[in-house]
Amino acid sequence: MSSYRFPVPQAQVGRPTAWWGMTILIASEATLFGTFIGTYYYLRFKTPTWPPGGIPEPKLVVPLVMLAVLVSTTVPMRLAATAARTGRLAATRLLIAVALVVQSGYFAYEVHDFSDQLRTFDITRDAYSSIYYTLLGADHAHVLLGVLFTAWLLAKLTGGLTTYRVNAAQAIAWYWVAVILLTFAVAGTLLSARV
Repeated sequence: MSSYRFPVPQAQVGRPTAWWGMTILIASEATLFGTFIGTYYYLRFKTPTWPPGGIPEPKLVVPLVMLAVLVSTTVPMRLAATAARTGRLAATRLLIAVALVVQSGYFAYEVHDFSDQLRTFDITRDAYSSIYYTLLGADHAHVLLGVLFTAWLLAKLTGGLTTYRVNAAQAIAWYWVAVILLTFAVAGTLLSARV
């Protein structure tokens, strides 16, 4: 018999790599959106009429309803992260699948609405249209990234739960909270043109 001993697993010291990676991504995105929102208000206060003549004010009801739909996805994502941490694979998969369906529906509607708005006024018309579409497009791109993260995680969970997948579930659930906070900031900024 060999005298070789397998290393004893050590307790994790510090945060997992997934946490650090997601923290850096969220901080980068917050900086990007802070710059966009700052630009929006800079242009708004330098322009006498906001939005300029011929451009309708942003809709109010539909964006708020869609924001509520997006917010609702935090519940299954947080529950999935908790289920993953406690080793409940079936519950994790189910909750992530539910979140993915709602997230995908939200994104599909927003892409359709975005293309409809482009027919109403062109992105190159003026400073308002440029920053409006930049903010909205960047927000939609980040939602798409979150949808892709969720789909990737669901695909990875077909192989079961591992430490890495549990950490990924935690990080992706946290990313969704960040996406929703950024979407709140974008919606508030764009809807401020109604005031």
